[in-house]
Amino acid sequence: MFNHLREDIAVVFERDPAARSTFEVLTTYPGVHALLFHRLAHFLWTHGLRWLARFLSHLGRWFTGIEIHPGATIGRRVFIDHGMGVVVGETAEIGDECTLYHGVTLGGTTWNKGKRHPTLGRGVVVGAGAKILGPITIGENAKVGSNAVVVKDVPPGATAVGVPARILDSDQAKIRAETAEKMGFSAYAISQDMNDPMVQAIHAILDHTAANDQRMQLILKALEKLGADMHTVSVAEEKFDVNYLNKIVD
Repeated sequence: MFNHLREDIAVVFERDPAARSTFEVLTTYPGVHALLFHRLAHFLWTHGLRWLARFLSHLGRWFTGIEIHPGATIGRRVFIDHGMGVVVGETAEIGDECTLYHGVTLGGTTWNKGKRHPTLGRGVVVGAGAKILGPITIGENAKVGSNAVVVKDVPPGATAVGVPARILDSDQAKIRAETAEKMGFSAYAISQDMNDPMVQAIHAILDHTAANDQRMQLILKALEKLGADMHTVSVAEEKFDVNYLNKIVD
């Protein structure tokens, strides 16, 4: 129990820059309190004391705003940040090193008994307000974007966003990135770090426009060397600033 508590405190300092002291973490972090309640409730659940386990879980929900069914399985070094509104169902499984933000639901899609809640692999990060529903599997080190609704398996290392959630790290996305590179610009819009498809598209357009602008400047200089009078051509006074526009859409 104390080893788990030490790990819980350590992981808070690793993943939350707002944490300042061990005393602060122990007394003001509901995610830590919820895990303490759950471990005791889960012990009671697995030893046949089902009502007592449910009652302790109910107290934990009242005290922390985080509802974890005592039957759920939670690994080590799991971090629930902020935590308010988190719901974890009975047959949910959360692997080691996972991070859940406030408003996350690991819920079911059926009233039938048996496995009906999701399984999160090691190192999964679930953004605020995300809903992961049904007996699906979220692969190791995958990410689920804020407010996404996931109803299908997510491959390891992939990023799922949207309603319903779609996988950004798909083969099609990789092909697009390769095509963009062949076109001569760096499409950081189509990278694993970007979670918003609309931002991806805007960045890709901006990069492509910047590349065309550079090519046009080279053409104008070449024409000037050949004797063409380019001063008579109406040209915008301000140059195309791709870095500024990229910051706008970030």
